[in-house]
Formats: sequence, structure tokens, C-alpha cells
Amino acid sequence: MIKNMGSTDRIIRIALAAIVAVLYFTNTISGTLALVLGAFAIIFIITSFVSFCPLYYPFGISTRKKV
Repeated sequence: MIKNMGSTDRIIRIALAAIVAVLYFTNTISGTLALVLGAFAIIFIITSFVSFCPLYYPFGISTRKKV
């Protein structure tokens, strides 16, 4: 896997995952919506830690700075 995520992209994904977690634990979201957003939050966390987004790859997108 070639890293294709920059630090800003990673921070945004982690922040969104944290917001979903807060909404879930405060019972603001529930049911199917909570499950779908929870799945996205988990995917965001995983992709942030490995710095690779599988959806960016086929389109040749990279938010990582060129060195």
C-alpha cells in the first residue's frame, strides 16, 4: 500500500469519527443511522492510522504532500 493521505485529511477523518462517537454515546443518534455512521467512523479511523484510502487509489488521488 502506497500512502495517499496527508495529515490534514487524517485529522479531519479522526475528528469526524470522534463526532460520531460523541453523538452515539449521548444517544443523539440511534438505530440504523447509528450503525451506518459507526461503520464509517471505524473505517475513517483505520484509514487514518494506515494513511491509505482505498477509494483514492483507483482515481489516482493523493492528499499527501509531495517530497
